[in-house]
Amino acid sequence: MDINIAIFLFGLLILILLGWYLFTDNETRKRLLGTVLTILVGAFCIWAAYPPFDQKDAEGHVLKPGKLHLGLDLQGGTSFLIKLEPASEEGVKKDVTKDMVDQAMEAIRKRVDQFGVSEPIITPQGSDRILVQIPGLDQNNIAEAREQLRKVAKLEFRLVHINSARLVPAIEAGTEVEPVGYVLLPMSMEREGQAIERKMLVKSKPDLLGSNVTHAAPFFDATGWGVSLEFDSKGADQFQRLTQQVAQESTPGNPSAMAIVLDGKIISAPGVDPEKYPSGIVGGRAQISGGHMNEKEARNLASALQNPLQTPVVLLEERQASATLGQDSINSGIYSGVAGLVLVTVFMVLYYRLVGFIAIIALVINCVMVVGTMALFGSVLTLPGIAGLILSLGIAIDANVLIYERLREELDAGKSLKSAIDSSYTKAFSAIFDAHVTQFLTAAILFMLASGPVKGFALTVTIGIVASMFSSLLITYTCFQWAFAGRLLDKISMLHLIRSKSFDFLGNSKPFILVSSVLVAGSIAVIALRGDRNLGVDFKGGDLIMLSSTKTLTPDEVRRALVDKALQSSVIQSEHVAGKDLISIRGDEGSGEKIIAQLHKSLPDAGIKIEQQDHVGSLVGKELASNSALALFLGLVGIFAYVTIRFETSFAVGSLLALAHDLIITLGLFALSGRELSLIMVGALLTIAGYSINDKIVVFDRIREGLHSGRRGSVQTIMNMSINETLSRTILTGGTVLLTVLALYFFGGPVLNDFAFSFVIGVIVGTYSSIFTAAPIVLWWSGKGGRDLRSEVKKTVGPDPDPATA
Repeated sequence: MDINIAIFLFGLLILILLGWYLFTDNETRKRLLGTVLTILVGAFCIWAAYPPFDQKDAEGHVLKPGKLHLGLDLQGGTSFLIKLEPASEEGVKKDVTKDMVDQAMEAIRKRVDQFGVSEPIITPQGSDRILVQIPGLDQNNIAEAREQLRKVAKLEFRLVHINSARLVPAIEAGTEVEPVGYVLLPMSMEREGQAIERKMLVKSKPDLLGSNVTHAAPFFDATGWGVSLEFDSKGADQFQRLTQQVAQESTPGNPSAMAIVLDGKIISAPGVDPEKYPSGIVGGRAQISGGHMNEKEARNLASALQNPLQTPVVLLEERQASATLGQDSINSGIYSGVAGLVLVTVFMVLYYRLVGFIAIIALVINCVMVVGTMALFGSVLTLPGIAGLILSLGIAIDANVLIYERLREELDAGKSLKSAIDSSYTKAFSAIFDAHVTQFLTAAILFMLASGPVKGFALTVTIGIVASMFSSLLITYTCFQWAFAGRLLDKISMLHLIRSKSFDFLGNSKPFILVSSVLVAGSIAVIALRGDRNLGVDFKGGDLIMLSSTKTLTPDEVRRALVDKALQSSVIQSEHVAGKDLISIRGDEGSGEKIIAQLHKSLPDAGIKIEQQDHVGSLVGKELASNSALALFLGLVGIFAYVTIRFETSFAVGSLLALAHDLIITLGLFALSGRELSLIMVGALLTIAGYSINDKIVVFDRIREGLHSGRRGSVQTIMNMSINETLSRTILTGGTVLLTVLALYFFGGPVLNDFAFSFVIGVIVGTYSSIFTAAPIVLWWSGKGGRDLRSEVKKTVGPDPDPATA
């Protein structure tokens, strides 16, 4: 069975079992279904991450679900972002078509293959760009690769010498010389799955240029696969003369041919039937067929004949990372992940004791699900992706904390343990669902608008959100069910962080609002004062070089070595990256190669090694900045719309203003620390937005529950009670997420260090605003609109059929 069909059927089975689990009321059946689902999903994800064998199709392509490929920042290598720039015709710029991009990718792939690297990644980016990632590319080959990618493809048609077969061996043996006007060229093609490598003697000057080909396409008819091609008027005449010469030179037993040459290599050498076309092929149309050509050969030849890189290309972005720096990054990611998991495990077990173990079981399976799903999709794991994986731990723990805090309340209300557990899952579901959906919105928007490593980060977070729902609601509940069935659980003991629930948050909100206003104003001032200095190479464009040396170098020594005044204006700093002391140099666009050459010349004995080199064109920088701003804006709009639909407009206004408060202060403190905004920081800001709204959704959910349940007292009183009831959970969630992020901060390396630094600020500020600023804004807005908040909430969610259960 085809493996894709098998995976589809397996997914269908999981959906059926999940539906059965959700709709059955029989406890024994529910427990068994939950166990089967956990085992099947866990085993499948392990199999996807570590497949025991490879399956291949008829052409030998591997069909296994995939494995986690390492990004260039983890294994070292070089990536190029190139843009197709079609020439103008009569002053009108031609549009780049999908066919042009596909053909350019095929030509680029052939050029990259000559470097002998494994698993290069060549993918389209948008409508006119191609991302080329070459892992393990030797430093000496980077310049050659750059030139190969820039070079326009050269497609030619040349007449093959009538005695080529006899003369080639003699010329290679040195007993003959090349005839005047002819040259030996290598032939590289595939026929019936077998590679054909030989040389042919062809004219040194082309008889016809590929620029005269207007169209080429594969076809299939009664004789088999072939390629049809068309020429412009000039090319039609030249093609007729060339094919006439081929037909006239052909003799029985010694047919002549014409060579189709791409980038100096012969890719095909078709002949001409002298009986059918004694005067050559007229009309500018021809077909190449016969010789047992298969579909793949026909498509490759058509792609080459279409002259894919006749369109000039522009190198927009180049990034390099050494293998040693990549290995250090892997180690940093592993250390930070293990440290985060250990810290969370210790906390959960100390605070929640026995039920903390259940949360950890779910957390481990959650990690397996994330890694396995990424492998299933053949995702590329990057350093930001590791950040997303570690962050997903915090998301998963958050849901468990929410359930356990509900469980504590139900037990305090005098319910039996079994009833309290069932009730805690039921009541926590609404807050968990709303919080995960808002996080999903921000991650999905980031995935759609981002590129490169940030897209991988967004994918990891998205998968983590889905896995968190599954692990926190199904796996932990199934564990509780088995504990009851085996009579292993008759009492639950937990620590209690905050017992008092009587603080008047809304009545004492003015000093907190004043503090927030001062921090927001100060942050805006810092951001404005730094101006362009807030932006890194990703957004401004330019060159970034990270270098190591066998001799200890200082920034001043490097600055003195750059004798060129234009180069001395570069920003030079010492950095400690993944356990190594490096020098970072940020220069103007196009200065990277000059800086490297000058350093090798001025400091020949320093043992300089380039660990990382990034080149970002100003055009790309501007686009990244605008796309990042758009992603952030759309994320906020999505959150506002969802909260409005699920709650009420005043809650949406409160959440949006509180989010703006969190993001502005985070950016302000980030700027105050002298750090520069990079592309990964866009992911950090959107993730902070998702986390922050998650926090606020839980508080709002409890406020809505209190208003909807018919509790006595004013709206302000009920809101105060709700904030007090969720206070422990708000602080605990912030604390557990902070544990994982602190692990990133201390062990994650430079890119993740900036991400973690901003997220530490975001978690602290977001927790603060969830408690002290969001609810006062909601109350103020509802009063300003002249509406009764209790009535609006009831109108939004409908009447409660049984207030006593709320």
